[in-house]
Amino acid sequence: MQDPAAFEKEALANLRQQLPAPHRAVVAASGGIDSTVAAVLAQRALGDRARAVFVDTGLLRAGEVERTEALLSSVGVELHVLKGAERFFSVLRGVSDPEEKRRRIGATFVRLFEEEAGRVGASHLVQGTIAPDWIESGGSLRDTIKTHHNVGGLPKDLKLSVVEPLRDLYKDEVRQVARHLGIPQWERQPFPGPGLAVRVVGEVTPERVELARVACAEVEAEIDQAVHEGRLARPWQYFATLLPIRTVGVEGDVRTYGLAASVRVVESTDAMTATAMALPPEIARRIAERITRASHGGITRVLLDLTDKPPATIEWE
Repeated sequence: MQDPAAFEKEALANLRQQLPAPHRAVVAASGGIDSTVAAVLAQRALGDRARAVFVDTGLLRAGEVERTEALLSSVGVELHVLKGAERFFSVLRGVSDPEEKRRRIGATFVRLFEEEAGRVGASHLVQGTIAPDWIESGGSLRDTIKTHHNVGGLPKDLKLSVVEPLRDLYKDEVRQVARHLGIPQWERQPFPGPGLAVRVVGEVTPERVELARVACAEVEAEIDQAVHEGRLARPWQYFATLLPIRTVGVEGDVRTYGLAASVRVVESTDAMTATAMALPPEIARRIAERITRASHGGITRVLLDLTDKPPATIEWE
């Protein structure tokens, strides 16, 4: 990549060319580094003709809405939050196939953006698509690895023109641009666009999502504490995935029959490949204890995923 300052200048010029006045755009802002960089660029290029929109899908990590509002506000971007949990859980009811999940989530996002665009008179959708998104969605490969909701999940009858200022960048390059733009928390770990729906293997229900949310929060808390205390270097990504497997446990003298969760901690630079980390035993054991206690019997067994990418992808689905 050219230097970040040169990229910013070119990206701003391209955005103004693609959206000349009086065209307006809604900007898909998730709080992740990709969409935050896209939102800042759109704000600087278009001013109040760009409307940053965050969708509360009900599939988010604990505190995600508040963190995203604070992050965007710190870089001068006003965020508009849309409540969409009921719609997302409705379209995901009874769906277990991961590709179908992603397609339905992508389509639901777009319909909400279209509705918001209609309210404000916008004709374009700006989103933070980066190179791995369209590569893994089949853009340059014979087979689709997994459909990214912001690429293959877009419906064919999309009514908005899509603008992707980061399309040719990889994750490490996006982070360079973020540092240049003065975006805080740029090292914040990636979080998938479909949210916890791809961290719940099998059918997505509010109850299962809540268990995944609790498990992810406990993984993050323990890893963050270890990093803060100097016992561990900050990994690229660390989270838990809820598995559709029931397993016998014991609480006191009482038999339990809860679900299993898999903890995954990986190192990467561009998300195209990743190396699984073998956690120090005391940290791994503490994570397992935290998850089982916090889930109150909902999760009775915790596993550690040590599979690199490839052959596995970073997320389970």
